Amino acid sequence: MNVECEIILPDEGSSFRLLHTKAKAEQFPWQYHYHPEYEIVCVLKGGGTRHVGNHFSNYEQGDLVFIGPNLPHAGFGLNAHGIHEEIVIQIKEDVLKNLVLPRPEMASFAPLLEKSKYGISFKGSAKADITKKLQKLLKLPPFEKFLELLKVLHSMALTEEYELLNPSSVLSQLTRKNNGRLQDILNYVEKHYNEDIDIKKAASIANLSVPSFCNYFKKLMSFTYTDFINQYRIHRACIMMKQEKTIAEISFDCGFNNVAYFNKVFKTIIHKTPSQYKKDNKVSW
Repeated sequence: MNVECEIILPDEGSSFRLLHTKAKAEQFPWQYHYHPEYEIVCVLKGGGTRHVGNHFSNYEQGDLVFIGPNLPHAGFGLNAHGIHEEIVIQIKEDVLKNLVLPRPEMASFAPLLEKSKYGISFKGSAKADITKKLQKLLKLPPFEKFLELLKVLHSMALTEEYELLNPSSVLSQLTRKNNGRLQDILNYVEKHYNEDIDIKKAASIANLSVPSFCNYFKKLMSFTYTDFINQYRIHRACIMMKQEKTIAEISFDCGFNNVAYFNKVFKTIIHKTPSQYKKDNKVSW
């Protein structure tokens, strides 16, 4: 089965990404994918097939799962029907490992993060308590959101009401072998996405020739380096849509030198024009 690498950006002014989505199940992505972020998935409504690593099972309303970095999994829209509602939190690995783990007060987090590489499903009263915290988190301002997230992780770390979804780590060989090199490339794009990015520079970071780098990247990510740059820039543009900027300003701030090309790429990736996206997300001009 092909596994794709998902590009994830934290929300503006936040160290993590928070999604609360309610829609028809067929609108939810289900592709098998991985990403270097930790992920919490809380299903408030609906059911379907849970596929995490090599684990397959049916899930129901109330499902709560914690997925570790680079653990392949399918979106929870897989085999779902009717209305589906979920809360998803995605946290960069370095936020927890650099900001949280060094603190003695967070010592209980280390075993939780280690177990997350197997995928964790929470049960019983702990699941209900954590779900309430996640629903509360949705309504809080940024600083309180982060504190509530720590409470969520603390509750996950302390409970014994859980099940490991895989008996052993299921990181793909590509992920396991290439994670360091890939992270260097991603860091380069994150710092320079608004500039004219030179593929020769990316190839040199990977210690590869340009042709070898192009083949390596396509094999690892299932899309080309140019496609990746465009996807990253467009996802960054979606975040900028919340600012008081024109479409042209956002286009140039994201590294596009041509507004018409920006509009074309945006529609290809998001399936809406930038103007329609702004309108649908109720962002003022």
